[in-house]
Amino acid sequence: MESRLTDLEIKVAFQEDLIETLNLAVARQQQQIDLLQAQFRALYQQVRASAPMAAESDPQHEIPPHY
Repeated sequence: MESRLTDLEIKVAFQEDLIETLNLAVARQQQQIDLLQAQFRALYQQVRASAPMAAESDPQHEIPPHY
């Protein structure tokens, strides 16, 4: 009986360690996701800000000289 109790305590200790490790990994991944989302928003804003200038310089949007 004592052996089974010791085995269960060992398993619980390993599970608690695993849960803590996984929790840290999830927290780190969430920080990376937040950073990537912020970078994506910044890039999106840059593209949107430069879109009117790009459209004006795009030859497809220019009126041909014979009009």
